[in-house]
Amino acid sequence: MNTVSSLAYVHPEAQLGENVIVEPFAYIDQGTEIGDGTRVMTQATVLNGARIGKNCTIFPHATVAGIPQDLKFQGEDTVAIIGDNTVIRECATVNRGTASKGFTKVGSDCLIMAYSHVAHDCVLNDHIILGNSTQLAGEVEIDDYAIISGGALVHQFTRIGAHVMIQGGAKVPKDIPPYVMVGREPIVFMGLNVVGLRRRSFTSERINSIQEIYRYLYQSGFNVTQATERIEKELPETEDRDHILEFIRSSSRGIVRGNMEG
Repeated sequence: MNTVSSLAYVHPEAQLGENVIVEPFAYIDQGTEIGDGTRVMTQATVLNGARIGKNCTIFPHATVAGIPQDLKFQGEDTVAIIGDNTVIRECATVNRGTASKGFTKVGSDCLIMAYSHVAHDCVLNDHIILGNSTQLAGEVEIDDYAIISGGALVHQFTRIGAHVMIQGGAKVPKDIPPYVMVGREPIVFMGLNVVGLRRRSFTSERINSIQEIYRYLYQSGFNVTQATERIEKELPETEDRDHILEFIRSSSRGIVRGNMEG
């Protein structure tokens, strides 16, 4: 059975799964779907277009599916999708999509910390952490297991690869390729996210192979085009190698620069 406080507002057309908890003064609009076992805490707001998965927690004053802060938005029918087991902390906001994609997505097993913002048409995959007050502009894409530390500012259309670690307070105007750490001002490549990779059971051999790829990119003296050509010709074909090359070659904004201080 669901536990819905008599002091909460739940629109008659809202679709609630089983064992949903809605606390006092929460607001759940029409056109919403909330999965089994999800908890909507006091004074949280779930607006039209929200599609919330199972076993999520929406903390006080968080808002899911607010209309986009985009002047091109004309009231089109769009959604904000939250995957299973995701936590959205106090005062965080996840906006709906626009006609560009039609949806904003936060994947499963994510943690969106307090005061963070996920703008229209962003796509976050699974196991992602946004630190407190991280701000994502429109149409940002983030791959699995990325961690964006507190207070980071991510430019619109930026892509962030899997297993990336971004330093707190960073300004991110360029794409961040997979497996790396970035930080400083202006933002630069700072090496592999070795600790994160080991925590996710990457072998030493695999980490060393990835490290060699980034030596070509950031320590060889080659430009990006030259480095990617040599990586393809000189390094063994692996899933990681091909994933990194595909990411770089499909980057429309260009990737983060190397650390000029070495």
